[in-house]
Amino acid sequence: QLAESGGGLAQVGGSLTLSCTASGRTFSDYVMAWFRQGPGKEREFVSGITRDSVSTGYPDSVRGRFAISRDNAKNTVYLQMNSLKPEDTAVYYCAARLGAVIVDARALYESWGQGAQVTVSS
Repeated sequence: QLAESGGGLAQVGGSLTLSCTASGRTFSDYVMAWFRQGPGKEREFVSGITRDSVSTGYPDSVRGRFAISRDNAKNTVYLQMNSLKPEDTAVYYCAARLGAVIVDARALYESWGQGAQVTVSS
């Protein structure tokens, strides 16, 4: 199971940090990722991190503003979001993939959290 926390309301230009804690699995076996789904939009890849934290990946829309990290001892992955924009408003999901490579295709992730709402207001 994956459980997100840390969502909420932020101002434009502000910051939020999301957390996702895993249970019932060997966390360090999984590539972890964050996706988001805005109103009326497809769910899209936001960031990914390899099992050993050596590699991360971001789309152009968030690169330089968002940072993913993980703590395998705590079974937790984080998403630090800075310089937030109204278009970052979405439900954010963490996802897990058994493997070694970060991919941006949601169909390749086996497990999903329930989602955390992030709203950015001006």
